[in-house]
Amino acid sequence: MINTKIYKAVYSLAEKLMEAARKDDQAEFESLYGQLKIICTDNDNTDKDHPEQWETLADFTEDLEAALVIYEKAQAKALAINAKDHLSSIGLSMAKLQVDLGQKEAAIKSLESAQVSAKKIEDKQLKAEIDAFLEGLLVGQEEK
Repeated sequence: MINTKIYKAVYSLAEKLMEAARKDDQAEFESLYGQLKIICTDNDNTDKDHPEQWETLADFTEDLEAALVIYEKAQAKALAINAKDHLSSIGLSMAKLQVDLGQKEAAIKSLESAQVSAKKIEDKQLKAEIDAFLEGLLVGQEEK
């Protein structure tokens, strides 16, 4: 369970980051991103550490390679606490980046892992999105 104070701070920063991105305010975005990164690094490997803060940081990381590394860290933290919902959403996010980076095989593996985790969650929309994305990649692979 994520610390309530940290959850509220992360959620608030995420909303402000989306607003800064919408306004195309790069200076504000970078300032907010820095605040989010500090929360993550300050809590890293403490009892306040949680995959959600790392997943959020990765969501707002503009460098795709760097974002993938942060998602991998979030995934390891989700695995450590067996957070199936986070494992599912992180796997989907990683797969999207991997496709953008031309790493189709890695994306398929990420989606297959996410699909396994998603069997134990209640979010039907997330399950459907994972299934559809994986199916699309697999169908595209068969056509070659």
